Amino acid sequence: MQQTILEARHIQKQFHDPVTVQVLTDITFSVNKGEFVSVIGKSGCGKSTLLYILSTMDTDYTGELLIDQELMTGQSDAQLAHIRNEKIGFVFQFHYLLNEFTVLRNVMLPGLKLARYSEQEVEHRALERLKMLGIEHLATKEAYRISGGEKQRVAIARALINDPHIIMGDEPTGNLDTKNSEHVFEIFHELAEVHNQTLLIVTHDQGFAERSGRIIEMEDGRIIRH
Repeated sequence: MQQTILEARHIQKQFHDPVTVQVLTDITFSVNKGEFVSVIGKSGCGKSTLLYILSTMDTDYTGELLIDQELMTGQSDAQLAHIRNEKIGFVFQFHYLLNEFTVLRNVMLPGLKLARYSEQEVEHRALERLKMLGIEHLATKEAYRISGGEKQRVAIARALINDPHIIMGDEPTGNLDTKNSEHVFEIFHELAEVHNQTLLIVTHDQGFAERSGRIIEMEDGRIIRH
């Protein structure tokens, strides 16, 4: 029996500025544990808007969103912030590392915020994630002293610190050269294959999408294949 990690049911989204524009129409799909899913579609098709809703950051929609079989729709901001930190790992196009902190500290931050483990244990777990991604030698470096490709790998380690149910990515290779994009793809592929990690990645990189486990394609705010 496959475990459903994420489920969208009839999600609709409108912008009102000043006229009403339908941005998402009847979005319904689910993602099972260990799936590596890419979301593709032309610029402006609604994929980033959808990701904001799926990640619980945008609550202004109709329909239902479930993460780990728990209904997100209608929860308070504080509850959603806690769920986000506990159950979702984020990797963006820009790594959003804090320059003045070391690599290790950057990876630890979501773990310290969740406060499920002692600081010592969070540090141990952060080092394990860095080791898994082959960058433990960078642990004591300040974030601004490492390369762009290394920063994105640190961002992935940070996304993994709380053992999230799902990792969501918004164009995580959008800012990287071919070699580093390949690195990131291989990391994601291994996370899904070896560690049974669930991934939902918005990308405009067709080659990346074709090699992921499944493609959800969007057009004009609708899903046209999934």
